[in-house]
Amino acid sequence: MAYQVLYRKYRPQSFEDVYGQSHVTDTLRNELRLDRVHHAYLFTGSRGTGKTTCAKILAKAVNCLDIRDGDPCGVCENCRGIDSGEILDVVEMDAASNRGIDDIRAIIDEVAFAPARAKYRVYIVDEVHMLSRDAWNALLKTLEEPPAHVVFILATTEVNKIPETILSRCQRFDFHRISPADISARLCEIAAKENVSLTDEAALLISVIADGAMRDAISLLDRCIGISTDITAEVVRSAAGLAAQGHIFELANCTINKNVRKALEIIDSLYKDSKDMGSLCEELQSHFRSLMLIKSVGNPRELVVMSDREFDAAVAEAAYLSLADIIYYMDVLSKARSAMRDSVSPRTELEMAIVRLCAPELDKTDDALFARVAALEKAVRLLQSGAPVAQTQPAPKATEPEKPQPAPAPKKAEQKTASESKPESEPLPEPQPEAKPAEPEKPASEPQPAAKPAPRRQNVDMEALYRNAVPFALWPDVVSNLRHYSRAISAAFENTNAYESGEYLLIETNHEIAFELLKKSAQREEIRKAVQEITGKVYKLGPYKLPEKKVSRDDVLNDFITRLKDSGVNVTEE
Repeated sequence: MAYQVLYRKYRPQSFEDVYGQSHVTDTLRNELRLDRVHHAYLFTGSRGTGKTTCAKILAKAVNCLDIRDGDPCGVCENCRGIDSGEILDVVEMDAASNRGIDDIRAIIDEVAFAPARAKYRVYIVDEVHMLSRDAWNALLKTLEEPPAHVVFILATTEVNKIPETILSRCQRFDFHRISPADISARLCEIAAKENVSLTDEAALLISVIADGAMRDAISLLDRCIGISTDITAEVVRSAAGLAAQGHIFELANCTINKNVRKALEIIDSLYKDSKDMGSLCEELQSHFRSLMLIKSVGNPRELVVMSDREFDAAVAEAAYLSLADIIYYMDVLSKARSAMRDSVSPRTELEMAIVRLCAPELDKTDDALFARVAALEKAVRLLQSGAPVAQTQPAPKATEPEKPQPAPAPKKAEQKTASESKPESEPLPEPQPEAKPAEPEKPASEPQPAAKPAPRRQNVDMEALYRNAVPFALWPDVVSNLRHYSRAISAAFENTNAYESGEYLLIETNHEIAFELLKKSAQREEIRKAVQEITGKVYKLGPYKLPEKKVSRDDVLNDFITRLKDSGVNVTEE
C-alpha cells in the first residue's frame, strides 16, 4: 500500500476526535441526538481548522444506521460506504474549480431525486465563496426550500464574500484557530503512534509555526520525521527553513546595542545557509511583538508562546527598550517585509532595515524623526530634573546568543537603592485637613522612644521639606509608565502634580483613592519602580498638600464689589 500522509492518516473519524472546536462539535452532536438536522450548514474559519473534516463526519452521522451519542458508528454499511466512496449520495465539490452556473444547475437537477442508498443526499461545497454571482442566484431558491432528503454543507475561509441572502438561510458555525496547547497535545499523540520521539519544545515550536492550523502542524511533523525520528527544536527549524532562535535574539541585541557590523554578519551567515530573508524578517518582527506583549500586558506568559528559557531572555531584552522603541522597530520591519515582495533582492531590503534600526540618524522618515525628537525631549527633561541620563537607556551586551544577559550596572544600583530605601517602613505623611501639612511617621528601622514626644525639630524639618519642594517635570511620564504595572493606579494619578524635595517625591492630589494607594506598601513599590525607570533614582514617596490660604473679610467684600462693577452696577465708595 502506498504511503499515506499523516494529516490524512490521522484525520478524525468522529466529533470526539476533533481538537479545539468543542463549541462546534458539541452543538452538532446535540442536534444529532435530538434528530434536529438542518437543511443547510455554513462552516467558516481559517485553513486547517477542521471545516472539511467536520463536514465529512456530519455527512456520515446523518446517514449512520447506528448513531452513537451524536457520533457515527463507523462500522455500519452506510459509514463504510461513505468512507470508501461507494455511496454516491454524498457529493464533495470544490467551488474553486466548479464555480459556474452550469455546475450549480447539475446539483439542482439531482436534488429532485431521492437518495439511492443513504437517508440523506449530502452536498459538501468547499471554498464556496468562489462561486460566481449567477451560480449564487441559481442556488438561492434551492437552498431556501430544499427537499426533505437534502442537506447542504458549505465551507469557506472568506465568509465576508458570502451574500447576505445565503447567510440568512444557513446555520453558521465559526471555527476558531486551534490553540498551541491543543496542537501540541495532538502532535505528541501522533508521534507516539508513529514511534517517533518528539520533545515538548519541538511540539510547541511546530504549533507556533502552524499558527492555529492543525493540518499545517501535522504536515510539518511529517516533514520532520523525514529528517529524523528524534525530533528536537533544531530539527523543526531545519525542516521549516527558520533561523535558530539564538540568531533571532542576537539580531535583536544588535539593534538594541546599535551594532551594525555584527548584525550584517549574522544576516550574511544566514543567507549563505539558504535561509529565506522574508521569513527571517517575519521572525524578527514576531520576536519584537513578543517584547511588545511583555511590556504591555500584566501577565504576558499566557500570550507569549515560548519556552521558559526563551521567555526569561525576552524579558531581559524588553527591560532595555521602551514601548515606543519596540513599535518603531516593528514598523520598520513591516515596511521592509512589504518591500521584499516587489524587490529583486530581499536580502538588501532586510539589511537596509537593520541599518536603520542600528543607526536611527540615517532614517529620514517622519516616524524616525518623531522618535528622535521624543528621545531628545525625554533627555532634556531628565537633565532638568537632575537625573542621570545614561541610566535610562542601558543596552544589553549579550555574549551568548541563546540567552542574552543584561548589563550589570543598573541591576546592582536598583538592588542597592531598594535595600537602602526599605519601602515597607519608609515615612509616609498622612493628609490632614489643617492648613499645616502633617508630619510623616519615623521609619521603623530608627529607634523611637515610646514615652518621649516627638521633638520640635521634626516640625521644622517637615516645613523645610515642603518649602524646598520643586516641581517634578517628569511626573507625566511616570504616570504614563504606570500603565505597564496597573491601569487602575495610573488612572488614580491622572491630572496630579508631584514635587521633588531631596530624597522625597511628594504627590499633590485631591483624590482619596490616590492617598489610599500611597498608604499601601505594595502599591508604593509599583509607583517607585515606574519612577526609577524614568529617572534612574529611588525616591521616598508621600503626599503633598499646600497650606490653605486664609481669606479675610475685607478680601471677600472687595471681591464682591469687583464682581458688581463688572456686571454694570454703579457702586459708590460710600
